[in-house]
Amino acid sequence: MLSLPEPIAHYFAADLAGDANALARCFTADAVVRDEGGTFKGAAAIKRWNEEAKAKYRYTVEPLSVDARPGEMVVVGRVAGDFPGSPITLRHIFTMAGHKIEALEIR
Repeated sequence: MLSLPEPIAHYFAADLAGDANALARCFTADAVVRDEGGTFKGAAAIKRWNEEAKAKYRYTVEPLSVDARPGEMVVVGRVAGDFPGSPITLRHIFTMAGHKIEALEIR
């Protein structure tokens, strides 16, 4: 079991549970998510991004490793779902602001 900072652990737990509201609450009010070439800013946009991705791909993420770097936390996860090439390994790059996620880039 990986030891993740609480907001990041809550993010992955909410994602696994399919709870877009709980997932959005992990972020600051003006947070930004970058995924699949899109940029999603603010809680409402982040919630919508998560709901749409879950509906489209029906995916799960299994965090495999975590690397704390200056100013960011990189979580490598195995993503499996309804998309070509599944499963794949993606990097989730988190930037924190206090006890909330300020930015997330998935690549």
